[in-house]
Amino acid sequence: MDRDTATAEMTTVAELREFCARLPHSQETFPFGPGTLVWEVSGKMYALCGITAAGPLQVSLKVNPSLSEQLRIQYQGVMPGYHLNKRHWITLDLESDVPPELTQQLLLGSYRLVAAGLTRRARAGLGLELLP
Repeated sequence: MDRDTATAEMTTVAELREFCARLPHSQETFPFGPGTLVWEVSGKMYALCGITAAGPLQVSLKVNPSLSEQLRIQYQGVMPGYHLNKRHWITLDLESDVPPELTQQLLLGSYRLVAAGLTRRARAGLGLELLP
């Protein structure tokens, strides 16, 4: 990621798409229907957001369980993952007190967590031995 990307606002679906498109082998899918955009690496979900709901834009991300709890205490805009494993997933309200830089760090962290969970062969096949 370049320096300009690391400080950009992330309050629209287009901005989320642009950020995720820069991650190696990131793919957009709609496995839950046309209203839920999912980002995957090697078929494994690392982020999702509803794109048709009224109200603030929210994105769900995978995190380490200890970080999940810490973030929920620190920010009102961080909630347990909506319809996901509450221990490993959080949902961010992108129009809340969560700083844009943190949103980007968490998106990248979610991507890395999921990519690191791939088999060594899958990571090597995608060229993900050294993640960004």
